[in-house]
Amino acid sequence: MAIEDRWMLPDGVQELLPEQASVVEAMRRGLLDLFHAWGYDLVVPPLVEFTESLLLDQSHDLDIQSFKVTDQISGRTMAVRADITAQVSRIDAHSLARQGISRLCYVGSVLHTKPSAPLASRAPIQAGAELFGEPSIAADIEVVELMLDSLALLEVKDITLDLGHVGLYRRLITMADISDEQADQIFSALQRKSATALERAMSNIDNQNVVQGLTALRGLHGGVAVLEQAKSLFESLDVDVSAELGELKQVIDRISARFTDINLYIDLGELRGYQYHTGLVFSAYVPGVGVSVANGGRYDSLAQHYGRARAATGFNLDLKALTTVAQQPRKAKAICADYDPSVEFADHVKQLRQRGERVVVVYDGNYDPSLDCNRRLILKDEGFELEPMEEF
Repeated sequence: MAIEDRWMLPDGVQELLPEQASVVEAMRRGLLDLFHAWGYDLVVPPLVEFTESLLLDQSHDLDIQSFKVTDQISGRTMAVRADITAQVSRIDAHSLARQGISRLCYVGSVLHTKPSAPLASRAPIQAGAELFGEPSIAADIEVVELMLDSLALLEVKDITLDLGHVGLYRRLITMADISDEQADQIFSALQRKSATALERAMSNIDNQNVVQGLTALRGLHGGVAVLEQAKSLFESLDVDVSAELGELKQVIDRISARFTDINLYIDLGELRGYQYHTGLVFSAYVPGVGVSVANGGRYDSLAQHYGRARAATGFNLDLKALTTVAQQPRKAKAICADYDPSVEFADHVKQLRQRGERVVVVYDGNYDPSLDCNRRLILKDEGFELEPMEEF
């Protein structure tokens, strides 16, 4: 590799320079404080785990998104996490094993083999919250509201909330009585909204009500009126989806009442999440960002792979994607301090920093404007004093 190429990063992998890093850190601190106020406890899952723990054999899309390595101690295959939800589910089911409702939150980096969308990072920084042990739609509403409050905290504007329900797809797949492989093909076709791929994947399904229902899912998207269209369609097909549509209606009514500035979009063919989702799914979009900035959903079947069936719902935000639309924190002006070898100087600087001031020591008077100082610490006869930088 030529010297001039050694600074290059892999496609889709970005570093955060000081300005971006300060934005991400401010978001992280604010979000963790918000999650704490809602009763969510912080956990820090490991960056890598054995593939069996990450359920890579249970979710094909998660499997292909994960980098795998060999553990030099055990010889077993490990994976760098591509998603933190499964890890938090393991912690709830096995490491904590709490009775009743459990609320957990996290912030951490994940790594993807391929970008999830054309403009997406392969190394997102996820912040999220997961609620375990409550099967009702009230829990889903809580995490949706917490997600929207999180975006409001970051002063993200013009949000569109995309709502769907995987239960419709799962009900139809159960009626189809097909193999897991064929179900994966249908899932992929619906994810991509590919009419040709969907038709090909359903070619041997005899139940025409199922075929019509799955075909209809591709086009059932738009405003709230989509729910009535779906109700009428599935009643004509003798497919009972009243529970799923009823849950969506409750979420829509609640969000419409509490978040009047949110744009609502219904997509009953929404399958953008990983295959472990079982119920309500949701994503948040904002103009200027080519991917969702937040998403989540219900995943009641995930914890059973850890030996403990557990109702669960949650969401995560992509902090890197949010750096372009979140409100930029105001950077505090610093104090410029010309180096002085005395103990008195060091003690005074320490006191200023303990009061929350940012103090930058410069040597030989070499002040760099990028330090963004508006005051200077100087020594006068009566001791150290601060004076405005404009005087120098």
